[in-house]
Amino acid sequence: MSLRLGDEAPNFTAQTTQGEINFHEWLGNSWGVLFSHPADYTPVCTTELGATSKLQQEFEARNVKVIAVSVDPLDSHHGWINDINETQNTHVNFPIIADPNREVATLYDMIHPNASEKFTVRSLFIIGPDKKIKLTITYPASTGRNFVEILRVIDSLQLTANYSVATPANWKHGEDVIIVPAVKNEDIPAKFPKGHTEIKPYLRVTPQPNL
Repeated sequence: MSLRLGDEAPNFTAQTTQGEINFHEWLGNSWGVLFSHPADYTPVCTTELGATSKLQQEFEARNVKVIAVSVDPLDSHHGWINDINETQNTHVNFPIIADPNREVATLYDMIHPNASEKFTVRSLFIIGPDKKIKLTITYPASTGRNFVEILRVIDSLQLTANYSVATPANWKHGEDVIIVPAVKNEDIPAKFPKGHTEIKPYLRVTPQPNL
């Protein structure tokens, strides 16, 4: 069964490169990024894990824990991490789940038989502190993910969770945001004291409220 936005992220217990975890307990009150890799020692995945490692401080600044999953066993993961550190000039500092029985992959519907009966697709889930799924993205095995975009999306999710705003196309942290239609014009001054611009009655913009 595929997971949808707003569903609770399935809990599991698994072995990782940083020890055994219970997923929900490991997340605690943090946001989470869970992302899958078709297999160890694959070229695109090697670059992705390296890129994620280099952005670890950015994730930590946003109260986000990152965890990867691959269907290969733990000893393979440890050897692969050595290769990632060497070739990507980094130090992998987040756990990788060993999922040789494909239990996590099945829970999160990461194996798409029409793409591959064995390997996971490049699925990525952003999970809130309430353990609900906030975003899903699925890439084919041939296409590497843009983790700067993942940070941008997290900025949007965290902002819109706390304010009655939405973020426009190509929005980046610090730019103007859209006031959601549910907010009445007469309520805007109290909610958004920085002011606003009405482009159309349904399109009202205001400076990012949490800056």
